[in-house]
Amino acid sequence: MIKLMKKKNIIGARIRKARLDAKPLITQTDLVARLQLEGLKDIDQPIISRIEKGERLVTDYEIKAIAKALKVSVGWLLNETK
Repeated sequence: MIKLMKKKNIIGARIRKARLDAKPLITQTDLVARLQLEGLKDIDQPIISRIEKGERLVTDYEIKAIAKALKVSVGWLLNETK
């Protein structure tokens, strides 16, 4: 039996894109460090990986902190703006 996983967030791919398009590139570890400076002490690299794969839910305050850390808008992360 093949188990199909349902995506748990819509921003994972956008987070990855923002990280990889940044100059200089932002690694998952870099993003974790930035988020910890924003007060998100419970996020580590494996969690970022799960978020990017769509395997983990992302709270509203995490979305806001991620957008700030990546210097993109919340609307962009949510694929509402270009």
